[in-house]
Amino acid sequence: MARYLVQFAYSSEAIQNMVKNPQDRAAMVSGMAQQWGGSLEAFYYTFGDYDGVAIVDVPDNVTMAAISMAVTSSGAFKAFHTTVLIPMDEAVEAMRKAGSISYQPPRAR
Repeated sequence: MARYLVQFAYSSEAIQNMVKNPQDRAAMVSGMAQQWGGSLEAFYYTFGDYDGVAIVDVPDNVTMAAISMAVTSSGAFKAFHTTVLIPMDEAVEAMRKAGSISYQPPRAR
């Protein structure tokens, strides 16, 4: 299972619709994640550049890309940013592998 941080900003029309008809969007997101074999870990509204954030677990990158495409194609968002979350044990493994990689940066002649 892969975990993702999703930051989103609603379109003005979507916000107008939620003001007219308040609704629990976390329930909808949870149901969508479950439909694709995943789950919703957290859902918060925020101040700033984004209206909210969610942390979701879904089976893989392809599933998350499909969800992202379906959601953004709805027109309900002016921004939808997905970040892959890497567990600490995998981050430590990556650090170990990085120690064995020899990289040569670009150099001026």
